[in-house]
Amino acid sequence: MAEIQESSGKGDKGGKVRSKKGGGKPDMTPMVDLGFLLITFFMFTTTFSKPNMMKLSMPEKDDDKEKQETADIKLSNTITIVMGKDDRIFWYQQAAADVKDVDFHETDYSKEGIRAEIIDKKKKALDQEKFTIIIKPTDDANFKNTVDILDEMAITDNKIYAIVDLQQSEKDAYAAKIKTPKSVE
Repeated sequence: MAEIQESSGKGDKGGKVRSKKGGGKPDMTPMVDLGFLLITFFMFTTTFSKPNMMKLSMPEKDDDKEKQETADIKLSNTITIVMGKDDRIFWYQQAAADVKDVDFHETDYSKEGIRAEIIDKKKKALDQEKFTIIIKPTDDANFKNTVDILDEMAITDNKIYAIVDLQQSEKDAYAAKIKTPKSVE
């Protein structure tokens, strides 16, 4: 840029002409480049948190009924867990067709709750290797309850469990039981 030089008033003959030096302004372009390089570096070197996912393997649905394997399960080798609204959980140990609301035993998701019931029923089972847990979430149950009960399957080391829908007799018993106030037995 061209600067206009002013005379100091002595005239142009004897004095040396000096240019005025303005205040130095640093060039910020390299600083911006450095900032973007640092941002890029940290973006590429940072490990992003990996989503925590629960692995749940479901069998493929086979329409051919003859090929499907079935096993007879004794009632003493099973426990049925019904998950309801407001984090309420019930269990029973009898045939689903005969269940009534008085057969639903209410507990909670704690160590002393459903985990203790599962461990107790597994110890009393005739064949502990074939102990089966039937998980039945209602329409009122939330996803957190399902994750909690699947965690209990891993904690109690139960390999055989199933997530199934409620039968009509269970729905009727659940509807009657959910009307009563929450209590842990």
